[in-house]
Amino acid sequence: MVWDICGSVKEMNFKKFSFSSIYLIIAVGIIFTAILFSISIYLITDDLKLIALLLIYTIVLCGFIALTIFLLHKKIVIFCSKICHTLDSMMNSEDNIEIELEEETILSRINHRLIRMYEVIQENRNSIAIEKADLQELVSDISHQIKTPIANLKMINTTLLNQTFKTEIQKDFLMDMENQLDKLDFLMQSMVKTSRLETGIITLSKKKNSIYETIATALSGILFDAEKKNIEVTVDCDPNLYIIHDKKWTSEAIFNILDNAVKYTSSNGKIRVATECWVMYTKIDIIDNGKGISESRQAEIFKRFYREEDVHDIEGIGIGLYLSRKIISLQGGYIKVTSDIGKGSTFSIFLPNK
Repeated sequence: MVWDICGSVKEMNFKKFSFSSIYLIIAVGIIFTAILFSISIYLITDDLKLIALLLIYTIVLCGFIALTIFLLHKKIVIFCSKICHTLDSMMNSEDNIEIELEEETILSRINHRLIRMYEVIQENRNSIAIEKADLQELVSDISHQIKTPIANLKMINTTLLNQTFKTEIQKDFLMDMENQLDKLDFLMQSMVKTSRLETGIITLSKKKNSIYETIATALSGILFDAEKKNIEVTVDCDPNLYIIHDKKWTSEAIFNILDNAVKYTSSNGKIRVATECWVMYTKIDIIDNGKGISESRQAEIFKRFYREEDVHDIEGIGIGLYLSRKIISLQGGYIKVTSDIGKGSTFSIFLPNK
């Protein structure tokens, strides 16, 4: 116990020493040792010349040691100044921090680690800022999308409460309410899918599956609406074509594109699905002869909740293509679109073969 206390006191006292104090202690130690050694030599040999040479050697040695310590101290002071400057820059969130690096030294390694640490901090900070902006955009999009159906529901409810209508008219109001509720339900389901995909809660299970079966699953969801508009749907796909993909989510991505094709293709139109196996990718073309998309809008159609001004009378919320691109990109693929106004569009899905 006493030893621990003494050790702590000594450690505290040692920490109080400055470089100047250390220089003085070393110099005094060397001089004191030289004097004792000189006296010992003199008592043994009685040779004053030897004593003089020894003293000169001691002075030169002290000077050399003092110079070495001074240069070392200067280098440490410069390095500490650079480190302090770097830390100040980090705290001020400055960009492009540069430090002169000296190769193959401990100090340069510390410098390098500091710069790398700052880069990691900046990357994390930027990532958090992007996630925050995405979250704010998502909240804004949701509030904007649910505003209309909720307002419609309130209006219908107020009308039914304040006025008396015949049974047939009441049924029409109730049907409108059901349509608005269906829209809200679809919106919520779409947003849940989107958020789960973006946050990684849902992970895609890529396995070797028949792309023919995946397309067939997607087609089953649009055939009824296609028949109502008398749209001819054809498929050109090898039943024996197998590629590595997530069958469930890829089917969802294809369905979203097919659903848009049915919505924006006039009655008696045509939709064709064709596959082509390349060396690195398998291409799935979804071709329609619908209204087409202007070149200036082709990049925007994949944005969340994007809808063109002239299609607001058509059912939808503008999230299908966004989901499709997200699903395909998570599998290492991409979607390309080509279109001519009045002639139709071709959406090409590229999925990696491995």
